[in-house]
Amino acid sequence: MNSQSPAPRAVVLLSGGLDSTTVLAIAKSEGFSVHALTFRYGQRHSVEVEAAKAIARRAGVARHHIVDIDLTMFGGSALTADIPVPKDRDLAPGSTGAKEIPITYVPARNTIFLSYALALAEVVEASNIFIGVNALDYSGYPDCRPEYIEAFERMANLATRAGVEGRTRLVIRTPLIALSKAAIITLGRSLGVDYSATTSCYDPGTDGEACGRCDACQLRLKGFDEAGLEDPITYSVAR
Repeated sequence: MNSQSPAPRAVVLLSGGLDSTTVLAIAKSEGFSVHALTFRYGQRHSVEVEAAKAIARRAGVARHHIVDIDLTMFGGSALTADIPVPKDRDLAPGSTGAKEIPITYVPARNTIFLSYALALAEVVEASNIFIGVNALDYSGYPDCRPEYIEAFERMANLATRAGVEGRTRLVIRTPLIALSKAAIITLGRSLGVDYSATTSCYDPGTDGEACGRCDACQLRLKGFDEAGLEDPITYSVAR
């Protein structure tokens, strides 16, 4: 007879990218039974959904939830509208590119995603929601900042029955928020993450090859270079 308590549950936002895959590995290493949550929201880089499916299967999550929402009806982003994805921007610290909010920002995306995660967490009785936001090596998104996450967590505990009744205090877990991309990659490798299964590119080719020139590709390549490792994915331009 097994007297062990069941593993605690967690919701992990899983895009199929480098950061979210690392966060999934962290949640699994902490002993959580993971409900992975992926969104098909009309993004041009929809290849990430297939990547997320493969990553979730490999990680052995309790369940992988894929939610369809259509953010193209609002547009306002190069990822959800017919707007060119910026390429070859200068993202060096202090540069204009590193300071401005780019056109790849999807309006309120993390707020929308976290709201779905909050609903799922309440239903499956999970007190931890993991999200791979990063405030150091990131593309200037306002919904990746610590103050945003802290505000959402406060709201979440006011907005749920579990929070109001005091049965569960919901925690938004952001283990990567203060790490460089190189540090994230090093951490992931120590946890056995296979980054060849991940995709980061905002504007991949029809075969899924990364462009190597968008902000996401630049930050990813910089991270692998600084970590002293070779990026295992394929790029359409010579590196």
